[in-house]
Amino acid sequence: MPPRPDTQCRYTGEWTATKLCWGLAADQAEADALKVYAEACETTVVHYTPAP
Repeated sequence: MPPRPDTQCRYTGEWTATKLCWGLAADQAEADALKVYAEACETTVVHYTPAP
């Protein structure tokens, strides 16, 4: 996770978009961590296009 709080929401969104785009799984620890960070990112919208 980036050390600067102002970049953590963008990073969390891009991480999530990459997972969704490529259909990648997340184990429970990763999903829990993403949820914690995402809760602080109320205005972040995740945009992605599924990979072919």
